[in-house]
Amino acid sequence: ALGLATPTALMVGTGMGAENGVLIRDGAAIQVLEGADVIVFDKTGTVTRGAPELTAIRPAPGFEESELLGLAGALEDRSEHPLGAAIVTAAKERLESLPAATAFEAVPGMGVVGNVGGRDVRVGSRRLLARDEIPTDDLVAEAALLEDEGQTVMFVAVDGEPAGLIAVADRVKADSREAIQVLHELGLETVMLTGDNARTAAAVGASVGIEDVRAGLLPGDKVEAIREIQESGRTVAMVGDGINDAPSLTRADVGIAIGTGTDIAIESADMIVVQGSLMGVVKAVRLSRATFRKIRQNLFWAYFYNTIAIPIAVLGLLHPILAEAAMAGSSITVVANANSLRRAPIDG
Repeated sequence: ALGLATPTALMVGTGMGAENGVLIRDGAAIQVLEGADVIVFDKTGTVTRGAPELTAIRPAPGFEESELLGLAGALEDRSEHPLGAAIVTAAKERLESLPAATAFEAVPGMGVVGNVGGRDVRVGSRRLLARDEIPTDDLVAEAALLEDEGQTVMFVAVDGEPAGLIAVADRVKADSREAIQVLHELGLETVMLTGDNARTAAAVGASVGIEDVRAGLLPGDKVEAIREIQESGRTVAMVGDGINDAPSLTRADVGIAIGTGTDIAIESADMIVVQGSLMGVVKAVRLSRATFRKIRQNLFWAYFYNTIAIPIAVLGLLHPILAEAAMAGSSITVVANANSLRRAPIDG
């Protein structure tokens, strides 16, 4: 019975997770998630849909909208970032063709650089242009207005000169706010980490009910933020979907990948939420807690039978047939109790 107590409950819990769109790659992750204190979320593709749309083009003097869109679209066509995909989609819809980009390089947490038609092009955050000593002062005021509206702004530079702004907006997933609210009701803290700017991140955080929002982070900064939370004595679960989230998923006590995300994020995680909905994270938390309730119950029953029967047997007062019956009964009780986990209300 003692040998069956834990594995039977974990087996049933893992099966239930698969039935409800939560794939558990490591049984130990159930235990870790059951004791989690903080759930950390990436923003793009996790809290938001990860399918942003182009919302604004603001060319600098000397540049045209179509020119700016074509250069940025050609460069982002080599990228895998969802924000870049929005630019590419709009460019292909509005322009006849895109020039080829060469010497492409993705700068983690900042943007992309490369050569388009013999011109040096850079698309990304203000920090990317600042790194390359390209002035952005003339674009900052316009960028702030767009960011206050919840849009993500990318700065574009051509041949070392500021060329303009391109803004995209990524809508929050329909059930993100509900999922965050339920996690709060379950006693969990929530944190959002993002490489996006502070204004846009704050707007998204407020819309879903996350108060602790940390913006402008590189992948290494996200890892450091998780380490900081862990060093305060709390257990951290990280939810993410992108390449930049892989180090954070690995660093967290338990990593939960969004199944609609990148293969690297999925490979780095202990659990996978297949449908991409944050309600899947709620299901995972409820399942982990229900599973460990059953494990504790199983251990109780296993000890209960043995605590009573062994002393009686030592005194010679327990007939062998009764001992065999008690042994079988304890095992049957544990297995039956584990299977009763299937009735646990992990959907709500």
